[in-house]
This record gives sequence, C-alpha cells and structure tokens, in this order.
Amino acid sequence: MINLVNNQNPMPEQVPDVRNKNFLEVAEGYTEEMAVREAMRCLNCRKKPCVSGCPVNIKIPDFIAQVAIGEFEEAYRIISEDSSLPAICGRVCPQENQCQGRCVRCEKGESVAIGRLERFVADWHAEHYGDEEIKPVETNGHKVAVIGAGPAGLACAGDLVNKGYEVTVYEALHKTGGVLVYGIPQFRLPKEIVAAEVSKLEAKGVKFVTDAVVGRAITVDELMQEEGFESVFIGTGAGLPSFMSIPGENYIGVCSANEYLTRINLMKAYLPEYDTPIMHGDRIAIVGGGNVAMDAARCAKRMGAKEVYVIYRRSMEELPARAEEVHHAIEEGIIFKLLNNPVQILGDENGNVRAIECVEMELGEPDASGRRRPIEIEGSNFEIPVDMVIMSIGTKLNTLILDTTDKLEANRKGGIGTDDSAATNREGIFAGGDAVTGAATVIKAMGAGKVAADSIDRYLAE
Repeated sequence: MINLVNNQNPMPEQVPDVRNKNFLEVAEGYTEEMAVREAMRCLNCRKKPCVSGCPVNIKIPDFIAQVAIGEFEEAYRIISEDSSLPAICGRVCPQENQCQGRCVRCEKGESVAIGRLERFVADWHAEHYGDEEIKPVETNGHKVAVIGAGPAGLACAGDLVNKGYEVTVYEALHKTGGVLVYGIPQFRLPKEIVAAEVSKLEAKGVKFVTDAVVGRAITVDELMQEEGFESVFIGTGAGLPSFMSIPGENYIGVCSANEYLTRINLMKAYLPEYDTPIMHGDRIAIVGGGNVAMDAARCAKRMGAKEVYVIYRRSMEELPARAEEVHHAIEEGIIFKLLNNPVQILGDENGNVRAIECVEMELGEPDASGRRRPIEIEGSNFEIPVDMVIMSIGTKLNTLILDTTDKLEANRKGGIGTDDSAATNREGIFAGGDAVTGAATVIKAMGAGKVAADSIDRYLAE
C-alpha cells in the first residue's frame, strides 16, 4: 500500500510491453481526483524553495493551492503569468532536479509531483477552454525579430507579444517548435500540443516565417538595417551533432541521434503513410547516456529493433538522463551496457556495421564535472554484434549566425557571448538558450528567452 502522504500519487501509464510497440503518449495524466489529492500534499512553505528552483519562477504553491480546491482554471491563469508553454513543461522538464528537487516533502518521502500537476492543469484548460477565441494584443509599434522557433524563441516571442511588440519569428525548418518537434518523441510530447501552443502565439499576433535560414537567406544585420527590426533575439539552439572520431564511424549504419530522431519525429517515419527514408536495425547500439540517448533508444525499440543497447562509460549513478526516462527505458526492454566505452565500429565486406568494439571502464577520482572520471581497464576489449550505431554524445552550436553577423562575439564555449541580461556585444542584439550555453533543458532555454524579452523591453523603452 503506497503512503500517499509521503509519496506521490502514481501517474497512470501504458503497460510497458504494449507502449514499446506504439508512439502513443506513455503517461496518461492525472484525473481530477488524483490531481486534487496530490495538490493537498503541498505544505505551502513559507520560503517556497520550489519557486527558486524553477528557471521561469512559476508561483508553484499558489497554483497548487487552486488545484487543491478544484479551481483548475485559476491555477492555469497563475501558471500562465510566468510560463508560455505549461503543457510542454509539465511533460518534459527535469522537475526532479529543479522545482521538485527543492521540495520540503523530500525530507520525509517524495516531493509534490509539481510537473504532473502542471501538466494536468494545462490539459484541463485545453479540454475545457481550448476553443476560446484569443484576441490579438494591441501593438506598441516596435518591431522585434526572433531567430529560432524552439523553446527560447517561443518564450521570448510570447512575452514580447504580451507586452505589445510586433514579433516575427524566423525558423530554419518547415515546422515551428525546434527541438520540441524534431527531438522529443511523440510518446513523450505529442506534437499536437506544440502546435496548439504556437497557434496561441499566432492568435496574439506573432508572425512565423518557416524555411528561413538566417545567415543564408538573410542576415541578422539585414533584418535590422533593411527590414526595420529594432531588436533581434537569437535562439537558434545547438543542433550540430558530435561524433567520437573513432575508427568505423563512416560505415553504413552509423548516424547521429539528431538525424535519427528528426526523421522519426519531424518527418514522421514512424507512421506508415509517410515514405520517410530511415535505416532499420535488428540490434542497435546507442552511445551516450543523456535524455536524447533515452529518446533514441526507446524510438529504436518502437521502430522494430529486437535488441537495443545503451552504451555509457560511467555507472547508473552518473547517468545524466532523467530518472523517469531511464526507468521507462528499462521497463521497455532497453539493455544498459554501463561502464563500457566504444573504441571502434566494425564493418563487413560490404561496408555495413556488424559490431561495436568496447572497452570496460572503472571510475576514478571526480573530474571537473564533479563526476568520477572513467578509466579504461587494459585488455578488457569485447564486441557487441550490432547492425546499427546511433551516436548521442551531445551537440554543439552551428556557427552560421556568428560567422555572418558583423562583429558578433562568441563566448569561451563557442556559443554566442552575452551578459546576464542576454545582451550581446552588438547593440540591440540579444541571445539565449542553447545557442549561448550549449545543450541544456527546455525550461532553461525558456528562462533565457524570458530574460531576453525583459531586456529587449527595457532597451526599446529607453
């Protein structure tokens, strides 16, 4: 019997052996009764540590208090004061490391399920008020361009349009949403939810221009000098894949997680009516241990692979992916090969992948990241027979914007250089999210977009 005072109310989910064969959403959401019961666990602490743990500072105890008394629409209104994408954040944010990680309930049990409650409130609003007409916001006459329609760009655009700015968002892909549509699978974040959030912004007056590669079709300087934009926000993300530079990466059957997930999520390769070219494997190795690696592994299983391995050079304790995603992956039959590191990919006479050679690792002293450094065990090499390898070891910034924007400076990590207000060294140009920090979380990118919107508002008010 679960103690629902000390522990979270369980989230209803699809059965593992059923869901690993479909792309329907894994978590089915709280009922009203479950949501109220979970909300009543909140202690409404005086110092409210959960709020400071949220990158966009949602008034968490306030909205939960409304859920507890059944005022779900008021709860939605409170969340919406600070978050443009509650239905999305409630599904994909790493709450356990942010708001929930600071919950006082953690001292004697599990935190309040803040993310599940946020998702419930957003879904309840969509079901009961989703058809309400949204009126355009009265404009103040100032024009702002946003580059990138991912989490940072959408958050920035949402805050700016609410302040009265005429906002145009330029997106390189043919659909808006950025990583929300090309990276995160349907079973974690239904794309209909992303489309609905974008539609709300359009109804308020935000203009979206897709298939527009800023830096090629038009430059940042041209947007300001020729198109009349008084300020520009750069939120282009960090989508350039990384590889290990080990022998065999050019064999047929090796790809990046970015490419694999884009073909599945954005190009709908999982749907039979879409003729999207994608490689299928029976035994697939995913190299890496982050959330993207979990997404790629779980997608590979759903695409028909008989065996899917996650190869990670550290132990389970150091695995950077969300605990929930790892738990779901294990339930779905993903095989974790921990304390192992690839040293080469082996091919057959036709140039196709036939195996991946790994070496066993042991953990030494902590490195600069604070995690124990993996050390090779000499002579421990072994092979795993596979016919496909998906590299998921991180991404980096595409330097197109830096290369084509006059005198725009980079930071030490190779991202766009900014100060704490999201301002770059160029007057009127701001940046935020993964384009500045490198790959991070959706909610951190949103937080950066909100900071930039406030800074742009102050800049144009001067």
